[in-house]
Amino acid sequence: MHRHIGQLVVAGFGGYTVSAELRSLAREWDLGGVILFGRNVEAPEQVAELAFEIQELAHDVPLWVSIDQEGGRVARLRAPFTEWPPMASLGRCGDSGLAERFAAAMAAELSAVGVTLDFAPVMDVHNAAADKVIGDRALSADPDEVGRLGGVIIETLQRNGVAACAKHFPGHGETPVDSHHELPVVDHPPERLREHEMAPFRAAIAAGVAAVMTAHVLYPALDSEQPATLSRAIIEDLLRGELGHHGLVVTDDLDMRAITGSHTVEHAAVRALNAGCDTLLMCGDSIERHAAVIEALIHAVETHELDGRLIEKAQVRQQHVKARFMGGEFPRRPLSEKALRARLGTALHQAVASEIARA
Repeated sequence: MHRHIGQLVVAGFGGYTVSAELRSLAREWDLGGVILFGRNVEAPEQVAELAFEIQELAHDVPLWVSIDQEGGRVARLRAPFTEWPPMASLGRCGDSGLAERFAAAMAAELSAVGVTLDFAPVMDVHNAAADKVIGDRALSADPDEVGRLGGVIIETLQRNGVAACAKHFPGHGETPVDSHHELPVVDHPPERLREHEMAPFRAAIAAGVAAVMTAHVLYPALDSEQPATLSRAIIEDLLRGELGHHGLVVTDDLDMRAITGSHTVEHAAVRALNAGCDTLLMCGDSIERHAAVIEALIHAVETHELDGRLIEKAQVRQQHVKARFMGGEFPRRPLSEKALRARLGTALHQAVASEIARA
């Protein structure tokens, strides 16, 4: 188990190629995946080659090559990739057929460069009066519309080979402060949270979403002490037990101030796994920091601070979900430059983006 505990970590890194340090981390701890940011993107051909290099780091289980590609202001892949309008524009259209065309086009471009997991769609419900963070990343202020259109996006991404991740459970659409900087509090009663904020996540789960990302937000009515990411009551009892999610549970970036304001990253990682998370997202580029977190997890198992049975269950879930999306093909050689460019920013994709933007 210790030898493969890194399977529970998705790590950020710096540069356009796989560094010796990242290679060493994967070799020693069997890394679960990486997340790409703008700092890793130089050109489509380079991203495709990087994804191939990352898959070559795998032991027996392929790595996630993940990204935040939502559209609008949260998009790591820019032109010559299609640049998508914010999802609020798609929500105003209200057209499930357009949502399907959008997600199919995005999946085609992500797959072309070897991305296997997209941290999208946002399933938060926008509240214009209270939301200072999510804004136009949300599809709608109507929970039913978020669930309907988000479900279409999830089903289409996944039908086209890209795992989707619904975020940020149990709902980040009514937070006046940014969890990158401090811990937000959503002080609604449980009934309101279940009927409003969580409704889109039920739709996501019904759509078979591969992963759900937790919110670094405190919901006193559900857990008066811990934010959702660190709360067993929210993750294990509510998300898994009540809502029936059997896929992966991914933390938001553990290096955000909503978490590090009261926990070290190492302590938060242990708490998140004990709460029921399967995947620890660490977006920073310090490989030394990632290694320290993995070593802290091993120490926590050895001292019984972390239940080894939870680690085993999380590893099994990782393997099952990865087999669903990455069974048997990896590593796959990148497309030629000509073939790759022919799949990006196509006239068809641009027409879909224009149709969304007109809303």
